[in-house]
Amino acid sequence: MPIEKRWVIKPQGDPQKVDELATATGIPRVLANLLVQRGIDTYDEVSRFFSPKLSDLHDPFLMKDMEKAVRRVDEAVTRGQKIMVYGDYDVDGTTAVALVYIFLRQMGMEELLFYIPDRYTEGYGISKLGVDYAKKNGVDLIIALDCGIKAVEKVAYANQLGIDFIICDHHLPGEEIPAAVAVLDPKQPGDDYPFDELSGCGVGFKLVQGYCQYKGIPFESIVGLLDLVVVSTAADIVPLVGENRILAHYGLKKLNEKPRKGLQSIIKICGLEGHKITIDDIVFKIGPRINAAGRMAVDREEDMSAPSGGHAAVNLLVERNEDLADEFGIFIDSSNQARKSIDRSVTQEAHDYIRSHPEYAIMKSTVIYNPKWMKGIVGIVASRLIETYYRPTVVLTMSNGFVTGSARSVPGFDLYQAVESCADLLENFGGHMYAAGLTMKPENIEAFMHRFNEYVEQNIDPNMLIPQVEIDSELLFSDITPSFRATLEAFQPFGPGNTAPVFVTRGVSNRGDAKLVGAEKEHLRMDLTQKQKPNTTIAAIAFQQPAYLEWIRSGRPVDVCYTVVENHYRGKTTPQLRIKDIKIVR
Repeated sequence: MPIEKRWVIKPQGDPQKVDELATATGIPRVLANLLVQRGIDTYDEVSRFFSPKLSDLHDPFLMKDMEKAVRRVDEAVTRGQKIMVYGDYDVDGTTAVALVYIFLRQMGMEELLFYIPDRYTEGYGISKLGVDYAKKNGVDLIIALDCGIKAVEKVAYANQLGIDFIICDHHLPGEEIPAAVAVLDPKQPGDDYPFDELSGCGVGFKLVQGYCQYKGIPFESIVGLLDLVVVSTAADIVPLVGENRILAHYGLKKLNEKPRKGLQSIIKICGLEGHKITIDDIVFKIGPRINAAGRMAVDREEDMSAPSGGHAAVNLLVERNEDLADEFGIFIDSSNQARKSIDRSVTQEAHDYIRSHPEYAIMKSTVIYNPKWMKGIVGIVASRLIETYYRPTVVLTMSNGFVTGSARSVPGFDLYQAVESCADLLENFGGHMYAAGLTMKPENIEAFMHRFNEYVEQNIDPNMLIPQVEIDSELLFSDITPSFRATLEAFQPFGPGNTAPVFVTRGVSNRGDAKLVGAEKEHLRMDLTQKQKPNTTIAAIAFQQPAYLEWIRSGRPVDVCYTVVENHYRGKTTPQLRIKDIKIVR
């Protein structure tokens, strides 16, 4: 049987508020409870939640340095100066670069280029090579997106060369803020912007919004850029609340109705044409493909080679010709296939190593190093290892003479603080609570491993090392009516801060038709009937849970926790339970 998970029922909403809200809105009490749990307990708040409005976006000029930023961009546009849009090689960075590049192109900018650093030769963030490239090409202004908040030395170097910088970032700053013309980052000290959880692309959108406001350009002219914003917001796993929820709502609308040519090519490749695209589709299908380009090393011998893998991703996103966009899409999909093959192989090597070293069995964290692993996939491998061992994980490899790696965490544990506790051993690091990147000299590996493990040992709550499922409330199958499903659909988009509700139903059974499906028969498909309501049967799928087949097929009872999704088949839409966990009732 799989590892036993803890089921944690979330605190229920105040009963009086729940009753009042259910009465005022006419929605089922169980769904009113979900709203109160999310801090939405008045009719007006419910209205704003279910009907997000672009007019509720914050004034971009509330962000520190916004006026400086738009004035400098306007100066460049007016004087015909050359602008280079610079961004990170992941989905957030490449979408952000594409967004600002497309907007400036719309503004008639001809002296315009973009730059994505190579993951392997330059690493994350602003590079000296990138600044030198700007100088060589006569660039007057660099707009950096999804990076730069810690690039104190590189910005100083650019200043020496007579190149101005505008930084648009969303990461935590260091002790010193770079001496750029303007720094847009809601997380920097002294910034009173009302929402500090934007993606890097989201900050780029605020710059564009600010410029439009400054120049009197109608806001409607930039709404079409929101398909890029939602892809970044979903892929970068930022909270889907506040401004992000509004941006994501309208971004999904654009993505479903008329996505740009590059995204349309990826949608076709993913087999999502004709489907209603969700945040999950971005996270698991669209985002990984765009990300894959930046993860793969560039073949410098190839005549058609782009300056970097991430460069190819931006080419895809800014392309206006459908045929060319399809070509870029096919190339990026092939990068994704190659990436998947490599990450499967490396993940297996990591498992083999851990299992052959018994000392890992008693540790509360995993730090593993192999100089031969590809730098671009170590973050994925760290996430894979957590699925098995469920503890904070760091996967390290060698790149350009330095040890570099990615760290991932388990719910509740602040990974960034753990990495920061080893700052004196590191050349560079950055990230947030659940994900971080780091670089160190080879001679510091052992000290880092010891120090990191020690910090986790002393600071992690043992309960965090047990996988848990957070459950919103109990539900009867008979509650899952068409009206219930329609209201539940209005809770979307789901993501961090507004997760898809998880329900529990107890004492259910299968009528004997349960079976294993999938290429490797790894998924369990069944129809479930609730004991208390024998006439209420509903289809269910339990991914990666084949061990329960015989018990369920026997018709013996189980408790299940699940999310309610829609299953589309041959033009018919029916409810389906996506089972998160199963507990046998004995």
